[in-house]
Parts: sequence; structure tokens; C-alpha cells
Amino acid sequence: MRPNLWNDDEAEKWTSRAADEAERLVAERVYSSRIIGADPDLVMHGGGNTSVKVVRHDLFGDPIDVLHVKGSGWGLDTIEAPGLPGVRLQPLMGLRQLSALSDEAMVNVQRANLIDTSSPNPSVETLLHAYLPHRFVDHTHATAFLALANLPDAEAAVREIFGGRLVCV
Repeated sequence: MRPNLWNDDEAEKWTSRAADEAERLVAERVYSSRIIGADPDLVMHGGGNTSVKVVRHDLFGDPIDVLHVKGSGWGLDTIEAPGLPGVRLQPLMGLRQLSALSDEAMVNVQRANLIDTSSPNPSVETLLHAYLPHRFVDHTHATAFLALANLPDAEAAVREIFGGRLVCV
């Protein structure tokens, strides 16, 4: 079992400057992402992504659901808020209706729905983060799980070890 490295005082240093609830949640995500990124056994070769779902308001004051997910070029160990670009969630959810989607079309939809168009490209795993029903999602490339994934029948091994407590994607 991994130790819990969360520290309320450290988290407060990140969240104390937040102007609203959405900014507070993004600041928490930055702090928790850095905890994950500091452990090389969790982010082998810098791999992995984190995200948080928040409610923001558009130019008209209407609420919109936004997914902030790790952007290309950012490491989890040094990430800052700009490294978690915000993407409108509703258009991403609509993509589930498609029977196929090219990588190019996926990237285009993600970029077209950025809250700030100067943001980095969202992770290629953005849709996975969008479709999972949790506010905070951590996706790591942990050494132990990479070893399992490289087995000839990885899904059977995961099922034997974890039963129904772990999902293979």
C-alpha cells in the first residue's frame, strides 16, 4: 500500500489564491498531480495524466461543465494550472455516439472546445477522463501495472489478482 502524501497545509498553499470553486479544484489537482508525478514508480517515463471536472461560466454567465486534463508537454511532477487545459465537456460526451473517430478529428474537437485556445493540446486520453464518472481521475503508468500489461493474457492476470476492483481499458 502506498502512503498517503496529501498534506492539508501544503494543499492550502495551492488553493489559497483561488478566486472561485473551479479555480480551487484546479489548484487541488495541480497539488495532487505533483504528488503523483514525484513518484517515478507511478509515472514511468513521465507517463500518466490527471484531470478534474469543474463548472465554469461562459461569457453570458451560463454554467458549463469543463474537464481540466493534463496537456501535452507538461510533466506531472512540475505541472502548473496552465498545464491542465480546460475543455468543454458536453461536446466530448457527444463523441460517444460515433462508431469511429480518427486521431486527427479527436484532436480537432478537443482544440475547438478549449476554454483558452492558447492552451496546450489536451492529453490523448482526454476522452477516457471525460467518460469516467468521477470528478478527479488519475491515470498513471505505474511500473507494477506496466509489468502486468506486458503479460500474454494481461486481462486474465489482472482479474485473478484484483477481481472486479480494477478495470482494464
